[in-house]
Amino acid sequence: MNVKYLYHYYDERTGPFLNLSRLSMDDAEAVHEQIKKENRLFAAQRDDEYVSRRKALEELAYTGFIKKGGKPKNRYPHYMVVEECPWLETWYPSPRAIKIPIVDLDMEEISFTYGDLFPTFSDEVNDEKEYRKKIYTWDEMKALIGKYGLPQIWNSDGKHGPERYIEAQVWTSREVIVRKAARE
Repeated sequence: MNVKYLYHYYDERTGPFLNLSRLSMDDAEAVHEQIKKENRLFAAQRDDEYVSRRKALEELAYTGFIKKGGKPKNRYPHYMVVEECPWLETWYPSPRAIKIPIVDLDMEEISFTYGDLFPTFSDEVNDEKEYRKKIYTWDEMKALIGKYGLPQIWNSDGKHGPERYIEAQVWTSREVIVRKAARE
């Protein structure tokens, strides 16, 4: 399978590459509550433990990525997905997407999970698939894509498990990513 792009989905009203994790815990929880009050579709369904769980999972991804030789430039990631995933457009009232060619990105600054970070590391998902609870480099992820394909193709409706896309955790600044996106 020829994979060419990473995509970032966002709401037109707020803009791309915003991140709760760069905020203090109190500020992040306040933003999360505001999102829930405004009923911003998918994000409004997240529970009260979302922010603390997210920060814990990002720390796990960060340390796991470094152990695999990754060279993150930030302590928190920006999120993208491997190839197009129309389902993610349903998360936002005014959806937009940015795509960046993978060849334009520094793969030493990007880790991957086969599926979203949350269900990938959830104790509630016990199906023993080989890609659970693991962080991958790009070379490792390419091998998994060759073996399993893209989840948004074989599981577009979510009936076959929680993986609906391959998540890319981009460990660099918003400014760097926006610059690369502007070239596209």
